[in-house]
Amino acid sequence: MTRPRAPSGPALAAVPQVVPKARLEWDDVRQRQVLLYPEGLLAPNSTGAEILSLCDGTRPLGQIVATLRQRYESATIEQEVIAFLEALAAKGLVTWRPIPST
Repeated sequence: MTRPRAPSGPALAAVPQVVPKARLEWDDVRQRQVLLYPEGLLAPNSTGAEILSLCDGTRPLGQIVATLRQRYESATIEQEVIAFLEALAAKGLVTWRPIPST
């Protein structure tokens, strides 16, 4: 099955969302955020956990990138966020949907 790819350019209005079977939560043993899902556990670094916390199905990718751009000085933040989310989409942990038109 082909997984949807992360949008780019004008498609930054697409909305990434962590799939319902997965949840981001604090792990007392590891002292960090982890993404739990039925097949396992992903322990992203603090930036990855921050990206995942913003992927709640309400924010378009462009807004997520803008939020992170305010917090981090990185010329490649957009590409880094897209690559991170594409990797998670390939594992079936993130989905993409178009932003509803008004």
